[in-house]
Amino acid sequence: MMDSRRFSLYGDRAKHQDVDDSEAYRWTYYSTAETATIHARHLCEIPPKGVKLSDMIKKGCFWIDVLNPTDTEMRTLCQAFRIHPLTEEDITMEEQREKCDVFHNYYFICFRSFEQDPLSPMYLQPLAVYIVVLKEGVLTFHFRPTPHPHNVRKRIKQLRDYIKVSPDWICYGILDDITDSFAPLIKSIEFEVDSIDELVLILKESEQSDMLRRIGYCRKRVMGLLRLLVSKGDVVKTLIKRGETKPEDATRPELSTEVSLFLGDVQDHILTMLQSINHYEKISSRSHSNYLAQISIEMTQTNNEINDILSKLTALGSVLVPMNLVTGLWGINVKVPGQDREDLTWFTCITASVLTFCITMTLIMRHYNIV
Repeated sequence: MMDSRRFSLYGDRAKHQDVDDSEAYRWTYYSTAETATIHARHLCEIPPKGVKLSDMIKKGCFWIDVLNPTDTEMRTLCQAFRIHPLTEEDITMEEQREKCDVFHNYYFICFRSFEQDPLSPMYLQPLAVYIVVLKEGVLTFHFRPTPHPHNVRKRIKQLRDYIKVSPDWICYGILDDITDSFAPLIKSIEFEVDSIDELVLILKESEQSDMLRRIGYCRKRVMGLLRLLVSKGDVVKTLIKRGETKPEDATRPELSTEVSLFLGDVQDHILTMLQSINHYEKISSRSHSNYLAQISIEMTQTNNEINDILSKLTALGSVLVPMNLVTGLWGINVKVPGQDREDLTWFTCITASVLTFCITMTLIMRHYNIV
């Protein structure tokens, strides 16, 4: 039975219940000296019987990937590979700030990806990947399943005859795969932003009920991606700058010239994505303003139509009220003109007078464009 994990101060484990992963393969061991990747539930299951893990590590460049490590496992790894307590704390507490720290015998990199399963309730939520680059190998940690380690191992298998697998190349592969995972999202945002920008001014009023929701959701995705991408360029830049400095005691890994070029390409991709995201944010902001302006114009037109109808009703009332007043005067108990006569002379005169007044007032109102 595994020990409990401390809740993260910066991550999201405190918000979501831990999944029972006691039977999951949380440990993955890759080495250039091994013919196949080893998947295990616990660290002790990685080496075969009669073989020590320390002996396996010495055979060649290794990579240990850990999903949701426990506090005990973190302490064991930190003691075995002489990892600084500050690094252990950053990983255990799920530090979310992306950075590249240089220690005596390793590089520590925090690089954030996102939940890529569209069916997951945490889709597009940040997911931090922690990379410890040693001289002999690489340690990676993450607290939710992510496809990046598998993608990098698959890429190494395809390019194994053309590249020299080293700790710095594995680190580059992880950073590059995380960066490339943003490309499909940015492409989908481009289509959505262009669609909104074209439709916001041509849709009819009856078809605009869902447009504000689309704009809001699109801008939310843009800001989420911008938040994840904005600091990645500085991390890669720092890694290149510090990696090119040769360590005096040769205990820390040194970036090769080839890997430095590859990391420069990753940095270019990040900057290109940032420029695209900022451009799409400006277009979304303009579309949002255009949409609100369109709604304001339609509301003004509607108000003008209502005011026009009310003015006509007011004019009609100004015609009917005097007639009601005149005819109402004879509704009380008084003598009505012509009531003693048997013909309809007085009725005809009164009716003709009312109609004449009505026609006259209507002509006057039409002359002044009131009706």
